[in-house]
Amino acid sequence: MSLSQRLVALAHQIKAGARPAFATFVSNAKVELIPPSPREIPQVFAGFGQIMRSARTGAWKNLTVREATLNTLVGLEIYFLFFVGECIGKGSLIGYHV
Repeated sequence: MSLSQRLVALAHQIKAGARPAFATFVSNAKVELIPPSPREIPQVFAGFGQIMRSARTGAWKNLTVREATLNTLVGLEIYFLFFVGECIGKGSLIGYHV
């Protein structure tokens, strides 16, 4: 078997292996990456209220390490995406065009 035939066979195997993972990604992206609808806005405010209530009462001290790590990672993701959006919005990494 020549090298080119092996490369073609390898490419077909990679394509066949990636197809189910890509389909899962697309189905999750359709659900997770859409903005909230107007009927979901009360749930968003309820979630913020729950976060504020847990901060005041100290309920965050009773989280498991896994939950605390996941909450921290989600918070960091939101924080960093805010700055990426700012850089995209202003069109450069440094400063605004005045």
